[in-house]
Amino acid sequence: MSIQAKLSEKVKEAVKQLYEVEIDHTEFQPTRKDFEGDITLVVFPMLKQVKTNPAKLGEDIGNYLQENVAEVERYNVVQGFLNIVLSDVYYLDFFNEVKDREDFGVIPPAEDAKGIMVEYSSPNTNKPLHLGHIRNILLGYSVAEILKAAGNKSYKTQIINDRGIHICKSMLAWERFGNGETPESTGLKGDKLVGNYYVKFDQEYKKEISELIAQGKTEEEAKAEAPILKEAKEMLLKWEDNEPEVVALWEKMNNWVYNGFEKTYEALGVDFDKNYYESETYLLGKDVVNQGLEEGVFYKKEDGSVWIDLTDEGLDEKIVLRSDGTAVYMTQDIGTAIQRVKDFDINGMVYTVGNEQDYHFKVLFLILKKLGYDWADYLYHLSYGMVDLPSGKMKSREGTVVDADDLIVEMIETAKKISEELGKLDGYSEQEKEELYRIIGLGALKYYILKVDPRKRILFNPEESVDFQGNTGPFIQYTYARIQSILRKADFDYSKPVAPDYELHEKEKELLKQLQLYPEIIQLAAENHSPALIANYVYDLVKEFNSFYQNVIILGAEDISEKIFRVQLSKSVANVIKSGFALLGIQVPERM
Repeated sequence: MSIQAKLSEKVKEAVKQLYEVEIDHTEFQPTRKDFEGDITLVVFPMLKQVKTNPAKLGEDIGNYLQENVAEVERYNVVQGFLNIVLSDVYYLDFFNEVKDREDFGVIPPAEDAKGIMVEYSSPNTNKPLHLGHIRNILLGYSVAEILKAAGNKSYKTQIINDRGIHICKSMLAWERFGNGETPESTGLKGDKLVGNYYVKFDQEYKKEISELIAQGKTEEEAKAEAPILKEAKEMLLKWEDNEPEVVALWEKMNNWVYNGFEKTYEALGVDFDKNYYESETYLLGKDVVNQGLEEGVFYKKEDGSVWIDLTDEGLDEKIVLRSDGTAVYMTQDIGTAIQRVKDFDINGMVYTVGNEQDYHFKVLFLILKKLGYDWADYLYHLSYGMVDLPSGKMKSREGTVVDADDLIVEMIETAKKISEELGKLDGYSEQEKEELYRIIGLGALKYYILKVDPRKRILFNPEESVDFQGNTGPFIQYTYARIQSILRKADFDYSKPVAPDYELHEKEKELLKQLQLYPEIIQLAAENHSPALIANYVYDLVKEFNSFYQNVIILGAEDISEKIFRVQLSKSVANVIKSGFALLGIQVPERM
């Protein structure tokens, strides 16, 4: 039982004995820094049931707790707040229980636990991954890891948008202007090569529009009648008819892209349990819609198109099958969700998709509920804000995006430049230096993005993210490396538990209080699908450690018990930094 649960029980007991009143709820909060105490009972809500003044009620409960709860050492009452001071023994018992646990705070999933599937990345095969994808990928990967740490089975997936007019645009441009070039012949990653032709298509399309406007067409007519667009549409129809030459070209170019994506994922340190492909899922859902039509969930309009009316739920009418019987995105998403539940033992899904799709997911989840799927209650849209750059918004068609691979290289280069300026790498081999720059650069990138609440927009500044001071990845990594240095220098046995009569220094106690929060933070981050809660918790822990480091002597302490305890405490902090950063997909260096 947690100390808060125990105190809650005893507070209810106190009020019943002292006032003959049964209360059903107690409200606790951490004690404010400017008052003495570890945990605070808010007395005011009880005054609805207990007829007395807040100071007297606080004093009575405080006195009862001091006499009946071994962990309560003393208390004080300030304006209706009962501040409770917990004993050193309580904190030492907690610490001795967890100090050697590298998995502290993490709950392994039960054998019969259902799974949660997290979808992220889900790129198009007509262009390389960019900065916007990076936020998506890092969020999705981290949320999957956090859900697993909170006691769930989690599965990672993506749906690759490998069909449609945008794919045919790259294919047509390569066929027309590519002269047979390949990733091997150009030395380019496959996704970059294909992306170049997507940009090329747009350039040619704009030229043709200008020519048609010069011939007297309106802009709208020119856009619709441009020969290159018509040809791309014809290519899509040929693909849908399974024409061998078009399918062969599609497979060849998509494989180039997949190889390119794989290298980017590897560089970012993320993975997937299963890939779904739109070319395989775009026909899913049609049977479900037809079944729903028979059951009255959907209705048919005069032109033969199938719709659902969600106006009673504050939404609108939504098409689920076109008049020619072809699927729309919503149809595919319905079918894919059902397929995933068949493929994996899951009862929940998290869709990591930008906030411009908020409405789409409201509709999708509601349709699945109306179709009678119980698991639809456990679907979640991890909606996130866009990533902006100091120079403004990115546009794929115009080739003005921040390429993911280029950004990774830039982050590593920035880490190298700053590390060399700090000049602390004597004795490192070139290989060790390169690995360190990679860990710092990627750590900086990931932390900068993940420390922000997913719903907020981010203005990404690479230089700022690699700062070794403040709320940054490198600052936290540096603290971890500093603790490893302490552990290497500790030339004595520090494995023994500290005696119960050890008197805690104020800074030791503050650090223990921060450590104690970690299991709760993991659960909160899982409930809220928010890596930012983990990131900012780790930063707070590191700040608390640095305050401890500056205010107490660790290796030079004269008392052996102090030396042992402080080294143990430092090691536990390092374990939690490493564990928390692993949940964000960030590595920590042993030396810096």
